[in-house]
Amino acid sequence: MSILAVYLLSLAFLIGVSLVVLRLFVRRDYLRKGRLSVPSAILQALVFFAYGGFPSVYLPPTWPASQVTLSLRVIGLASLSIGLAIMFVGIYRLGFLRAFGLQTDELKKTSSYQVTRNPQVLGCVLYVIGFVILWPSWFALGWGSSLIAIMHVMVLTEEEHLRNVYGQEYERYCKRVPRYLGITLLPEAVGQDE
Repeated sequence: MSILAVYLLSLAFLIGVSLVVLRLFVRRDYLRKGRLSVPSAILQALVFFAYGGFPSVYLPPTWPASQVTLSLRVIGLASLSIGLAIMFVGIYRLGFLRAFGLQTDELKKTSSYQVTRNPQVLGCVLYVIGFVILWPSWFALGWGSSLIAIMHVMVLTEEEHLRNVYGQEYERYCKRVPRYLGITLLPEAVGQDE
């Protein structure tokens, strides 16, 4: 079996496990308990740790790749570093227990949450972009694209939970603040003032 076939099978398996964890276990806990149980939080963390380690299996160990110019290295390292900083600052400001779904108390709407409803996800996307720039390959692009897609599934699962917990307060927040970046115009938000 070729390395590409093993890679594609491994990636498909990782995507499948991620979807089961996020849409079955995590979603079930949010719906039944209003927060994640410790086992579900651990499973969710393991999904993202598995994604974090996945490239080390398939990407060439040499770095930086010969086709990466100095300017691309600088851009890639900047994107990677800024992304990591945004993720860690976001987790710190939100609080560890809330960031990992173990606690639900108040809806966070201050600081970076006034610009985007998902600052940690944006940080992770910047990290992925930096990684793909530094290790340019189809393997890195496939990994990064699937990780971004799985993070979107995680966001949709969390949004369902937040709508159940905070109701109209969360709906008003969604009308005011975009999911990621840019302008959010939900059909209900068009032409309405707060």
